[in-house]
Amino acid sequence: MYGTSAFHCGGPGGTSSASFANAISSHNIANGKHPLNFKPTHDLSAWRIRSLPLDALNCEFGLGAPMTTTHDSRSFFLEGPAGRLEAILWTPSSPARPPLSAVVCHPHPLFGGTMHNKVVYQTAKSLDASGIPVLRFNFRGAGLSAGVHDRGRGEKHDVHAALDFLAGEFSGVPMLLAGFSFGAWVGLRVGCEHSRVSHLIGLGLPVNSTDFSFLRQCNKPKLFVHGSNDEHGAIAKVKALIPTLPGENQLVVVEGVDHFFAGKLHELNGAITKWLTASVFRLRH
Repeated sequence: MYGTSAFHCGGPGGTSSASFANAISSHNIANGKHPLNFKPTHDLSAWRIRSLPLDALNCEFGLGAPMTTTHDSRSFFLEGPAGRLEAILWTPSSPARPPLSAVVCHPHPLFGGTMHNKVVYQTAKSLDASGIPVLRFNFRGAGLSAGVHDRGRGEKHDVHAALDFLAGEFSGVPMLLAGFSFGAWVGLRVGCEHSRVSHLIGLGLPVNSTDFSFLRQCNKPKLFVHGSNDEHGAIAKVKALIPTLPGENQLVVVEGVDHFFAGKLHELNGAITKWLTASVFRLRH
């Protein structure tokens, strides 16, 4: 059944978008801020962005969902098509069968995006707090993952490898695919096609420079969360896209924030948690 809904979070204020100069400063590079259509004057294809050793170093605490205190955390390497991929798996300690398992994809590696990005981390926390096993991984060439950046082509195969690994860990459990920015562009394309993926979450779609028309062929339930001042995805373009998509689609607009939901990650958590409770778990009871 076709269904589209939208509601807004927050009010006036928030953090304004960074300028292009700030976007390529060392601080913003560490947080993954980038214009996807930026054309570097040097070949960046061989850049390797080392991830920080602890999630806490690139994440905001005191905001959003509290971490479940009974999950197991495993840092490891999974086998990818271009070599090993650095990964972290959070698994609820409860012996109960989880309702879903999830993969979360990070923003652009050439601009500092890794699985430790604060939006990716918050998304993982929100899913974890709902009792969902969560796998994060670094795309090829990012952090300690092997290989080099492949402009989204090879990265699709990295996502397949992550989904295949998760399917092996949680046999028969349907999967959710979430992605932020570049991770949404790459991850949702794979998630739409993958037979085991039942639900999708797209965060900060960079519609200004990237084609998301593939979503018009995707019937799976989808949640989109977007900042009203997103400098890489004009909110008007996102609002025009969502009603053209098949299936059940929900758009949550977080008011007064940029691409990175600065200062309002708790509203990102609220949007994910509410959607899971009202639209996903409700159908499984």
